[in-house]
Amino acid sequence: MISIENLSKVYDSGSLSVTALKEVSFQIDKGEFVAIMGPSGSGKSTLMNLLGCLDLPTTGKYELEGLEIGNLKANQLAEVRNRRIGFVFQSFNLLPRATALENTELPLLYGRVANSTEIAMQALERVGLKHRAKHKPTELSGGEKQRVAIARALVNQPAIILADEPTGNLDSVTGEEIMSLFHELNKQNVTLIIVTHEEEIARQAKRIIKMKDGRITTDQILEETSC
Repeated sequence: MISIENLSKVYDSGSLSVTALKEVSFQIDKGEFVAIMGPSGSGKSTLMNLLGCLDLPTTGKYELEGLEIGNLKANQLAEVRNRRIGFVFQSFNLLPRATALENTELPLLYGRVANSTEIAMQALERVGLKHRAKHKPTELSGGEKQRVAIARALVNQPAIILADEPTGNLDSVTGEEIMSLFHELNKQNVTLIIVTHEEEIARQAKRIIKMKDGRITTDQILEETSC
């Protein structure tokens, strides 16, 4: 599903060049649950941006479902982001004046998908929030906001879901509830990639990629958990 070969990213700022990613290579198959870890400046956020088609590599090759991302134009990248990638952020990124249903429906509206309200309601039901569909973010708990964000990420049936510190703004109990939801989705063959600095969260994945100074230091397959 994902093939990365010798991926590098260099940021130029006047006379200064910063290499954020250095010849990174790996593959991720459909249905995998992968955690990416590393300290600040390790390159994990840069890698997440490249995987999410929010940026393009300086050198190297990135293929998503056989599509070579580096060859795409801006409008094509936007279409890939909308249709093939679901994003879940630490800060939820919900529109404050929109209901849970309206927030979930947004990617469908951008893509001009028919029956968008019905599909969005099904996504909310999938994360256990159908009964909160008409509530706005200010009326939802942190865990409920993250469930809405996950429903929004799922609504287009993307190839992968990228989650950036998905439990970072949640208490430990709510964080475990969100991880349980991720496990359920993964059992349904949803491909998940999460960035986290928490070892306890990372070890709930099936594979951990650790990074330092723009390179992969370890790529470990974990034993099956009971989650």
